[in-house]
Amino acid sequence: MQLLQNILQNVNVVSTHGTLDVQVQGITFDSRHVREGVLFVAVRGVQADGHAYISKAEEAQAVAIVCDELPQDLKQGITYVQVSDTGVALGQMASAYYGHPSKKLQLVGVTGTNGKTTSVTLLHKLFRELGYHVGMISTVQNQIDEQVIPSTHTTPDAVKLNELLAQMVKAGCTHAFMEVSSHAMVQHRVAGITFAGGVFTNITHDHLDYHGTFDEYIKAKKSFFDMLPKNAFALVNADDKRGPIMVQNTKAEAHFYALRKVVEFKARIIDNTIQGLHLEVDGQEIWAKLIGTFNAYNLLAAYGVAVLLGEDATEALTVLSSLSSAAGRFDYIVSDSQITGIVDYAHTPDALENVLNTIQQIRNPTQKVITLVGCGGNRDAGKRPVMADIACRLSDKVILTSDNPRFEEPQTILEDMQKGVKPLDFKKTLSVLDRKEAIKTACMLAEPNDIILVAGKGHETYQEIKGVKYDFDDKQILREMFQQLGK
Repeated sequence: MQLLQNILQNVNVVSTHGTLDVQVQGITFDSRHVREGVLFVAVRGVQADGHAYISKAEEAQAVAIVCDELPQDLKQGITYVQVSDTGVALGQMASAYYGHPSKKLQLVGVTGTNGKTTSVTLLHKLFRELGYHVGMISTVQNQIDEQVIPSTHTTPDAVKLNELLAQMVKAGCTHAFMEVSSHAMVQHRVAGITFAGGVFTNITHDHLDYHGTFDEYIKAKKSFFDMLPKNAFALVNADDKRGPIMVQNTKAEAHFYALRKVVEFKARIIDNTIQGLHLEVDGQEIWAKLIGTFNAYNLLAAYGVAVLLGEDATEALTVLSSLSSAAGRFDYIVSDSQITGIVDYAHTPDALENVLNTIQQIRNPTQKVITLVGCGGNRDAGKRPVMADIACRLSDKVILTSDNPRFEEPQTILEDMQKGVKPLDFKKTLSVLDRKEAIKTACMLAEPNDIILVAGKGHETYQEIKGVKYDFDDKQILREMFQQLGK
């Protein structure tokens, strides 16, 4: 419980109507969660405008209503606070309500198109091994030390985020690592959050259905670094041409990591095999369990963060060499006949190309690569033909199938992908609408020692069709098909 006047301390208030000397017993932007004593914030969202639900919040006896446009009728006994931007105000108030938990943690945010989940997972595992109590907020799951809390968004809403951070503080966490999505930046989910540091992994085309243009997507990512305080660090991938852009206006201290450039945190790949990576990092050689060039970047980012947070460089590298990746990230099983099945979350053109390039690097000349790939419904349709083209270019056989069609017709998505298949690639491409049948087909086509890539869903254990989430686990189905077909 907090006094309303204390919660509003950092908020840009335009006007107030009623007393600020009232106790607030909770904050919500969902009118269905309003009860007596709860503060309702009318946020203008993508699908709904909270201002349309002010009357419902009044009926439910909200103690106060925060809005950027006051209702015509102000009810007695309710305090109304007009602010310049309710999205920003929500984050600032949530932080104050929960006692500014981010200030009590060494909180590092990781943003970029690919590598966020793996980097955050590596950091959580690394700092746990270094002896700290650590929190993690990621696409796969949220964690407080070993306690797993289910995740619904890459970055939770501002209220849930601060509640999670407060739980971490209460549990004795000193460090926390979180993914920061472009959606989160545009929707001000991290407003009011204090970061000790930020990491930029890379940026490629994604979420253009939401941001409209690639420039807007870049601006969303850059805005994270614009908000970092001067006592924070900004660790940026110098090999990405837009890396330096991210830190152009940041007040934070800029640092760089790279494989191809001479920078502060530098690594070189000595060997890249199915068993892992042999790296030279800042002059020291390590063997890591992770596979592929993209994971060399993720390891390097985690190493850079550890050093910037004051950890011993050699100890950090030693621990990193023993760590595994996040679930559904180059997650592989080997059948009895030595067919390698790889499950990966690759759902963007760049991620798919990275995974397939890695497979090309580690396979032997006799191994065929069979790629199964789909694209999600009600999302950026522009990447569909591009992903099909990448799959064809870097695979011996391609099966186009469903991912999470959501409310879109799966056949329409497949037809969009088929536009990216060049005439020369028609013979090696199949379209199998049902994802389970597509996995079975890939297993039937595979011969001993071949490689099957099942791309797009990774850690997800469901398939979303017409608003319903059905149980579906790529890795489990792959395993079942190997057994069923005697592979």
